[in-house]
Amino acid sequence: MMVNNELHNEFRADLNKNQASLDALEHKDNCLIIKTANKWIDEAKNRPIPNMLFSEFWYENELCILFADTNLGKSVLAVQIADSISKGIAIQGFKYESEPKKVLYLDFELSDKQLEKRCSDNYNNHYKFHHNFYRAELNRDLELPKTVKTIEEYLCQSLSQYIEDYNIEVIIVDNLTYLNSDNEKAKDALGLMKFLNKLTKNNSISILVLCHTPKRYDSKPITNNDVSGSKMLMNFCDSSFAIGRSAKDHNLRYIKQIKQRNTEHMYHAENVITCTIGQDYNFLQFEFLEFGAESEHLQNFKSNDLDQRDADMMNLIAQNKSNVEIGKVLGITEGAVRKRKKALNL
Repeated sequence: MMVNNELHNEFRADLNKNQASLDALEHKDNCLIIKTANKWIDEAKNRPIPNMLFSEFWYENELCILFADTNLGKSVLAVQIADSISKGIAIQGFKYESEPKKVLYLDFELSDKQLEKRCSDNYNNHYKFHHNFYRAELNRDLELPKTVKTIEEYLCQSLSQYIEDYNIEVIIVDNLTYLNSDNEKAKDALGLMKFLNKLTKNNSISILVLCHTPKRYDSKPITNNDVSGSKMLMNFCDSSFAIGRSAKDHNLRYIKQIKQRNTEHMYHAENVITCTIGQDYNFLQFEFLEFGAESEHLQNFKSNDLDQRDADMMNLIAQNKSNVEIGKVLGITEGAVRKRKKALNL
């Protein structure tokens, strides 16, 4: 019996010693936080299951990237998502699982007058947002303190305080490119992305970051390589989705899921969401239409078709038609007309 007690005491001592070692490894100043797999799971059980904020594209406590080419409606959709979250009401055709939340929309794209235009009936009968919806823009008269070098650095220092002061639960950054014109070089955006990633983990904040894509061909499927900064930025986000242009109609857009961690890959190339953009009385917004394949929206010219289009383009140029007029006749964008004219030395 005495032997058994001694073995038991030794076993308990080893357990206590191991636990003390593990507790030391969990200290916040250590490089790694090491726990048993069971302890990680036990601690995770006590945290709520993340809810959908915008269908399976974006969940609570995620850092998510929304990217698209210019003039495809990133800001339109982002404002619509912010409005939905602030009210706790799903956008028609999409899912929302949480209560109303306080949203801070960092608007580095639109002036207040441009926002008013989109949220009114020709500057009359203005749309009413919920009081949970906060909008912020940069103070253009701001003089940076001598202790900081860039506006990104100062924003990072200030954002945590704004979150506390206004009880912010969701942040939308529109857009990452504005803050630093060199953000197409991923290294110049990584500092801000790392900080935002840390915010989501330490403060239970949900963050959506809007990014531009470099110029891309509408004949190719959207991939994670199309976001400015490419895969390096993708490494710091939990999820990502993109808006694509439809070759069917200039008012059509499709939304494609690019990266996900909390769900299966649902809105892939064979199941994108097709939407139209329209202003329903006093609010410019995306309107759900249907599900479909990405290939249905891509430009797909055969060699004979391209030759015929080039011939039609030269004929229209001879008629002194503008690039915009030519684009409407041929069913392509004004930018595509310019590129093709340059390629043909016209």
